[in-house]
Amino acid sequence: MREKPFFRVGKNFRRPFLTEILSRTEMAFPGLLEHMGTPNAPLRKKEVEIEPVIMLQATYIHNINRYISGQTIMAESNSASNNPQDLLRRLPGVDILLAQLTENPAFTNIPRSVTVKAIRKSINELREAIRANPEGISGFDLSSDALLERIRNEIHAAMSENLVRLVNATGVVIHTNLGRSLIAEDAVRHLTETAARYSNLEFDLSTGRRGSRYSAVEDILCEISGAEAGMVVNNNAAAVLLALDSLAKDREVIVSRGELVEIGGSFRIPDIMAKSGGILREVGTTNRTHLHDYERAINERTGLLLKVHTSNFAIVGFSASVPLAEMVRLGEKYGLPVMEDLGSGTFVDFKQYGLMKEPTVQESIAAGAGLVTFSGDKLLGGPQGGILLGTREIMDKIKKNPLTRALRIDKLTLAALETTLRLYRDEAGAIKAIPTLAMLTCPLSQIREKAETLYKRLGAIEDERIGAGLVDSVSKAGGGSFPLLEIPTTCVRIRIDGRSASQVDRLLRTGPVPVIGRIEDDAFLMDMRTVMADEIDIICDAVRGLLT
Repeated sequence: MREKPFFRVGKNFRRPFLTEILSRTEMAFPGLLEHMGTPNAPLRKKEVEIEPVIMLQATYIHNINRYISGQTIMAESNSASNNPQDLLRRLPGVDILLAQLTENPAFTNIPRSVTVKAIRKSINELREAIRANPEGISGFDLSSDALLERIRNEIHAAMSENLVRLVNATGVVIHTNLGRSLIAEDAVRHLTETAARYSNLEFDLSTGRRGSRYSAVEDILCEISGAEAGMVVNNNAAAVLLALDSLAKDREVIVSRGELVEIGGSFRIPDIMAKSGGILREVGTTNRTHLHDYERAINERTGLLLKVHTSNFAIVGFSASVPLAEMVRLGEKYGLPVMEDLGSGTFVDFKQYGLMKEPTVQESIAAGAGLVTFSGDKLLGGPQGGILLGTREIMDKIKKNPLTRALRIDKLTLAALETTLRLYRDEAGAIKAIPTLAMLTCPLSQIREKAETLYKRLGAIEDERIGAGLVDSVSKAGGGSFPLLEIPTTCVRIRIDGRSASQVDRLLRTGPVPVIGRIEDDAFLMDMRTVMADEIDIICDAVRGLLT
């Protein structure tokens, strides 16, 4: 009776790859197959017995100890060569690895496309590493364990969500890169309910007919601001684009040279104006613009007087700008609409909370601006959106613009924004309930209390390598607002023996829950103004992870 072949393979393993296994094994270990008593000859179908057992990877046989006739075959015995071609030949094929992973219960629920992509990426990275520096490749790098761990990590990354929660310990309250404003708990609740159920998004419950999605927020916006009408689009840049396209297409828009701001991401007011079809007409100088500069520029082609609040930078020293009320009177004199882009925008006078003065939406409406635009997710503390408020005549014209369809917001933004706006009916309540406002106005004593709590918790970690301390510093508003504002704060400083500040920063940034701070004086700082009380445990766990 013929003996069973030495190689046992998985039930999904196809014959061509068994041939490849035998071929590669003979290439890596000349004479091994003959020594094992397995015919080293072209295989015929009946000579191979397929059994549903775990596949032996001959391409990784250099990493498996096999006792044959009292001898041990070790990976190192035939892996001394660092010849790139020899190393490349030892890389397995995609189908071989796929067959093995298919048999592994840990990968049962992973989509095949994800597994294949992870395998290909892992093999390609090893292939490039071999070609770039073959001397740097060890036997372990090519072992089954190492390659499978690499593939496992790729699969984990592919199956994990890209948008994750993190701890903002930078001290920048409205951090654009970290998601800008946090939404109030009531707004999150309303958003969740609206997302999970049908809603009257564009349905008038009183008439039983189609309604307008803007009705969900228009009344409350007008109530708070004093405007006659309003609407919301997907961000403030869109609001400015829509306004200019509606009011000044193919006509001149007069604006001060000192107000031609760049709003982030390299987008600039002149670029948005060009896209809208408006014709830019600059007046004044970078640091000084007077009312007569605007008046001299007015002609039969003028369509709009535009004032842009420089919310993300400040010009100090010998400077001058024209108040909005004076521009409104000039516009009335020549029958021209006046628009103000407030940028970050706010309903709260922060000066009464010990911060710097920032023009409010109510003040701009009261000054007579025909149209005011601003963001919903900056100082307002709501979801991303571009809010337009103004006279009914101007707003009716804007609402009829076909661009409103392309720029409109969805039901989730509307739900979160509506609840946020309702909180402003009670300013004292809004200050407490809206996280952005709460963090900006939080007393230093409360910040220090949180810092001391974290400091004591870190001190309780019994490891001599960690050193913690308290540092007085300043927080920033961020989000293109309050460019000169520095808010006193308290930070927790940590240093870890054997690790540089940049290493600590990287390890905390790439942990299970990323902790984002800042580096000062070769130490990692965590500004407690932007750290929530329930995030202290997360920080402590992350620091413990650095010490293991």
